[in-house]
Amino acid sequence: MPSHDPRIDAYVDRAEPFARPILHHARALVHEACPDVQETIKWGVPAFVHAGQLLCGMAAFKRHASFGFWKHALVVGEAGERVGMGSFGKLASVEDLPPRRTLLALVRKAVRLNEAGVKAPPAPRRARPPLQPPDDLLAALRQVPAAFATFEAFSPSHRREYVQWVLEARREETRRRRIADAVAWLGEGKPRNWKYLRG
Repeated sequence: MPSHDPRIDAYVDRAEPFARPILHHARALVHEACPDVQETIKWGVPAFVHAGQLLCGMAAFKRHASFGFWKHALVVGEAGERVGMGSFGKLASVEDLPPRRTLLALVRKAVRLNEAGVKAPPAPRRARPPLQPPDDLLAALRQVPAAFATFEAFSPSHRREYVQWVLEARREETRRRRIADAVAWLGEGKPRNWKYLRG
């Protein structure tokens, strides 16, 4: 007898009418493919755990539902483009999921990965584009060669902290004060959050 978490029963009951058949279908297939799967709630949505690791999860929204594997790239492959939190895009009906046989095979593949202790690959880090320093900050820095040299030598993240801090000032007076502080601190070789660093 499969173990059902009553919180997931309640979640499905609260879902929009179009989403309920999708959630029931996905849940039933997960239990069929992995009879000893454990149900839980993670991040406020239904999740399935096997061999001590997350296996897959599902969610319902106002206009769509989703179903996805925790190890999406390893289960579905790189070609399976991930849209939102699911592995199969925005689901409006059961027909938007892969055919029953295909989905069962994918769940079983995810089960084998968990049983082998394979961890989910880390999410790729997106590099933020460099933030262009405003002209008034650059002009002030150029007047103090040591401050300008420090700023130029800093990593992009350290430069970004100073630039963002200046750009976030709402009043001109605050902006001028921040630029003056930035020049002074950079002249001493200090990063923006130097007060919070433990020495």
